[in-house]
Amino acid sequence: MVFSAPSFDDHEKVVFGYDEATGLKAIIAIHRKGPKGRALGGCRMVDYKSEEEALNDVLRLSRGMTFKSAVSGLALGGAKSVIMGDPAKKTPELLRAMGKFVDSLGGAYYTSVDVGISADDVDVMSSVTKYAVSGGDPSPMTALGVYQGIKAATKAKLGSNDLNGIRVAIQGIGKVGYGLAEYLAQEGAEIFVADVNAAALDKAAQELGAHVVDLDAIWDQNVDIIAPCALGASVNDDTIAQMRASIIAGGANNQLAHDGLAEVLKDKGVLYAPDYVINAGGVIQVDSHVDMFSEDEVRSRTMGIYDTLLRIFERAERDNITTLKAAEDEAIARMNAAMAEAAE
Repeated sequence: MVFSAPSFDDHEKVVFGYDEATGLKAIIAIHRKGPKGRALGGCRMVDYKSEEEALNDVLRLSRGMTFKSAVSGLALGGAKSVIMGDPAKKTPELLRAMGKFVDSLGGAYYTSVDVGISADDVDVMSSVTKYAVSGGDPSPMTALGVYQGIKAATKAKLGSNDLNGIRVAIQGIGKVGYGLAEYLAQEGAEIFVADVNAAALDKAAQELGAHVVDLDAIWDQNVDIIAPCALGASVNDDTIAQMRASIIAGGANNQLAHDGLAEVLKDKGVLYAPDYVINAGGVIQVDSHVDMFSEDEVRSRTMGIYDTLLRIFERAERDNITTLKAAEDEAIARMNAAMAEAAE
């Protein structure tokens, strides 16, 4: 089932974990280990409809983490873990069982926060493994990186990184989406928001002057930029057909329902900021607790997302390729250079 899965990409290790006492059903996927022999990626808890859906998610996410770490210049490979189940029903016992599962890989995999798993949850895991690192809430740094990525995208597509008067639709106004909205509001952007959380929408409207729109209507707003900041696969054939924006730049992982959509966006003249590049601020922060670098360096590397994306956009334009292919080329080049340096 693993080798024939649609998202299998020569992953180095895919491990299934089960604990009868707690009901834990989990998968850890290591796509590539980094030059120090370890990989990093959060633990996600979702009430998946099937094992196949969970496997596909962890395979896609782990592959994305490889490129995210590489393009960010981190000495880590890419991995991810998923727990099958309702996050509202998680228990300390289940989290400790997950921690023991992570520990069983002996440091090849470091885990952290993700959808359905909070910093407090990771702290529970860390009681049984040193390979669970919360690193605090990564959302503010993720939001900063997305903000810098939006400035780079407007520079490349619209000729200026001045966001005053730019119209941005944010799909998902959670911690990352709201943090992004705050940055945009400070620059005078006009913001449109959609979410299932009515309280978050009211807050955005009252504090930031955001326009609240229905979830189904966010994609066809007359805006310059769509910023997907919820779950993945929101950019699909249907939403692309609706959208009027010329830029997609948001904080969600796996925004494209499938990679072929990068070519569709290119043909439509829509500039896509590859998600694993623009949302790397969070993993940079978490890695600072693994490889021990300062908060100043975390911020500096996150601000560097601006230049990284400009370089990717320029490569895509020069070589007449998608921005997704340009990002992968950049990531692979950095990864090969790091591995070669480690081998010397």
